[in-house]
Amino acid sequence: MAYIQVIEPEAADGALQAEYAAATERAGKVFNILKIQSLNAAALHASMALYRATMHGPSGLTRAEREMLATVVSQINDCFY
Repeated sequence: MAYIQVIEPEAADGALQAEYAAATERAGKVFNILKIQSLNAAALHASMALYRATMHGPSGLTRAEREMLATVVSQINDCFY
């Protein structure tokens, strides 16, 4: 398995610490998909903004339909999260 360096929540500071705090507030923990982006807090912030716009912004799809599509795509891509 490949190794990707990440910054764990207890070692985070500044902007990354703020992103991790928001993630913990949302989901109760910091998922690995966020930790993978931890070396670039600005990229993580932009990624989360895209996620919020996609999943919570105006759309012809309901939130449930969006979650269903994300689940199906993750399954097809063999994602286990």
